Amino acid sequence: NQKGKFILRIEDTDVKRSERHWIDNILEGLRWLGIGWDEGPYLQSRRQKIYKKYLEILKEKKKVYPCFCTPEDIQRRREAGQFLYDRRCYQLPDDEIKRRVDSNIPYVYRFLMPDQTIIFEDLIHGEIRKEGREIEDFVVVRPDSTPTYNFACVVDDHEMGITHVIRAHEHIANTPKQIVLYEALGIDPPSFVHIPLILGPDRKKLSKRHGAISLLEYQKQGYLPEAMVNFLALLGWTPSFGREIVALDEMIEDFSLKRIHRSDAVFDIQKLDWMNGYYIRNLEDSDLLDRVKSFFIDSGYLKDTEFESKKDWLSRMVKAYKPRLKRLSDIIPMAEYIFKDDYPVDEEAEARLITEKTQAWMKTLADRYEEMDHFDHERCESTFRSLISELGIKAKELIHPIRVKITGRTEGPGLFEVMAILGKERTIERLRR
Repeated sequence: NQKGKFILRIEDTDVKRSERHWIDNILEGLRWLGIGWDEGPYLQSRRQKIYKKYLEILKEKKKVYPCFCTPEDIQRRREAGQFLYDRRCYQLPDDEIKRRVDSNIPYVYRFLMPDQTIIFEDLIHGEIRKEGREIEDFVVVRPDSTPTYNFACVVDDHEMGITHVIRAHEHIANTPKQIVLYEALGIDPPSFVHIPLILGPDRKKLSKRHGAISLLEYQKQGYLPEAMVNFLALLGWTPSFGREIVALDEMIEDFSLKRIHRSDAVFDIQKLDWMNGYYIRNLEDSDLLDRVKSFFIDSGYLKDTEFESKKDWLSRMVKAYKPRLKRLSDIIPMAEYIFKDDYPVDEEAEARLITEKTQAWMKTLADRYEEMDHFDHERCESTFRSLISELGIKAKELIHPIRVKITGRTEGPGLFEVMAILGKERTIERLRR
């Protein structure tokens, strides 16, 4: 809502933690959510010449120096109680540095931390101070010449004209390092905004042990992109008008950094299910059918070539289950007895409700249905009502046994809707079993 640009940048300089399929998942996930970008995607792994140029500036200003200490050397010193790097390589004479470089001994470049108080203003947390002497000379370039996160981000934020850096508050610790890099390069830093983390129900950082999955897995499970955007937006932010159901264009119009929470947010899957169910119920029936089509096909219940010919029937079925869906995928187990005649049966309910008496009533109803020329929801119900009136019984005395008989379950959509969807022959066959 600030009329800015969304620049998509992939921070993939750490080769061990960057694979092409992860990048593809990010791009596909954004597209699924309906979030486009104005520029990019820019991959940091392809911007090495730019980082090298800025490294040369730091070298000319004597703000960085080569360090030949191995990770094992550093680890041994830390285990011995030396937690900050002791600058031993900074003290090497020039000829020794040249000898080691010429001998192809691997080295990194470390930034020479100034002994000063580093102060920056976070737009959520206010003024933050950090003493430079509490931060070791951090690595800016690895032995393979790739930049580290802090260095690459500073260069890219400047090159791309980034005005606001909005990220998780666990990155507050990185900000003082980036501030001194900006100063060393003679660059004005952007504004910093550190937003809450997303936690699991136990209020610990969301991870795989909480069942955290990739964005596209939520798509496969049947969540709608508009529901996912709505849910994620409310993790750490509150709209001014107080509603929980907020469309993307409303979020854009109403968004303000002032209403971002300082406390961490909890990822509540039950709330996501509720919100997703709300969005499903508000879809047009034709739209919902299009969205569940792939689930029918993937489950083997429907062939792609059958969709058009069965569209009217599928539409009636989807409409019947629509109020009960929390995820699109729910329709597969819910409608199993619609597609399969060997559906599982609730044995406890069957033993309790299917008796000789109810079995006889159901066979009588089947005979009445056999005589019907038009088999639809209304006629199924009126014929049923006539029968229970003749029998002098309450509707529930027969409705519950019939439901178990023709669906194997004790609950579901309206019974006569289910009959109409099953059709005359299948309904009669199940009543007579």
